[in-house]
Amino acid sequence: MSSFISYKNYFLIAAPNMKDPTFAGTVVYLCEHTASGAMGVVINRVMALSVGSLLKRLNIESQAPQLDTAWLLDGGPVQMERGFVLHCPKQIFHSTLQVTDRVMLSTSRDVLEQIATGGTPPEKFLVSLGYSGWSAGQLESELEVGGWLLAPAEESILFDCPAQERYERALALIGITPENLQGWSDETGHA
Repeated sequence: MSSFISYKNYFLIAAPNMKDPTFAGTVVYLCEHTASGAMGVVINRVMALSVGSLLKRLNIESQAPQLDTAWLLDGGPVQMERGFVLHCPKQIFHSTLQVTDRVMLSTSRDVLEQIATGGTPPEKFLVSLGYSGWSAGQLESELEVGGWLLAPAEESILFDCPAQERYERALALIGITPENLQGWSDETGHA
């Protein structure tokens, strides 16, 4: 019997042989991982919709013009109509999951209101629509067949790195370059 290992606060990096087009080329930040399942947010797939546009749709008046050029992320295929805000430093809103001492995931309207008004917004944040989820044992099975690579998450990649650079930067955490991926085959990762 194997003991459960949690990959909460890890990056899941899609391997080149990832068959699911929903996740090909993505980096997922794992916010929760227990024996019951896992939940995370894709952090490198940008939508053609700004945070400012989302706020307008929610009738939240924004006093921060920079939100018109801050792009929403496609966080994954689950609950795509719902917003998820990854943020730091530690700040608790009505519906907040503490991932680490510095990284939180909030899903309540009050976090968006703080971002819009400039009241006491999080210092750093990413806003996504939808999330990525796995049922019990599903993520472990995908890891076993080599669909994902794992790297301990770094806050700088999460919040300070442009979305289009996050895949390469996450790979670099485990010593892989895009050139290393050229020889990757469907059999890589299999015993």
